[in-house]
Amino acid sequence: MRIQRRPRRPGELPRAHSAFCAAVLIALAPMHAIAEADLFDELYRQGQKQNGDLRTLTASFIETTTSPLLTRPLVARGTLAVERPSRIAMRYTEPEPRLVLIDGSRMTMAWPARQIRDVRDVGAALRRIEKYFVGSSPDELRRHFTIAARPADDRPAYLVTMTPKRKQIQEGVSRLELWVDRESLLLSAMRLTFATGDTKLMTFSEVIPNAAIDPAVFVERKRPN
Repeated sequence: MRIQRRPRRPGELPRAHSAFCAAVLIALAPMHAIAEADLFDELYRQGQKQNGDLRTLTASFIETTTSPLLTRPLVARGTLAVERPSRIAMRYTEPEPRLVLIDGSRMTMAWPARQIRDVRDVGAALRRIEKYFVGSSPDELRRHFTIAARPADDRPAYLVTMTPKRKQIQEGVSRLELWVDRESLLLSAMRLTFATGDTKLMTFSEVIPNAAIDPAVFVERKRPN
């Protein structure tokens, strides 16, 4: 179901990009992983073992979006809450309040200032992402992606670059870059490069694994009449 369809405004990027980003975060926000290539398998194994104890995660984020259609990057800030297996709330606070909420297979995107409210089924997308990132082994990941991993130059993290080999994936995202904190082994940043040339970089801070989360965080707040 979709509520309210309208032409895109100048400078407004496809909402599918936000949907894809939110779906990837369900799989990757609590991801422990990967250092240099020769350690990939062992660290992947350790990460998967640690992931078994991870049920929730909260963080603050800064999202930077670029596009050939934009004269300058769009920068937004907000908070993230993830509850496995399939609940996520991205509440943007700047420059305008808006919400991306996934509960099971249902995604709600609400942007009151622009009178946007969009509800759609993302179950198929979540299942595809889970197939690639959650249910895979290192060898299986390598069948779908060209993977390069090294210490990051600009922060105390490992940088993992994943370039899809399959056309089906390339049509959605052409490159995925993950920065994994060296100390906590938690995801500290993520950049998606889309086939359109758009990019979306999310940088996380104040990351708290297994945080207590109020169930109301995953409920859309009704606008006052």
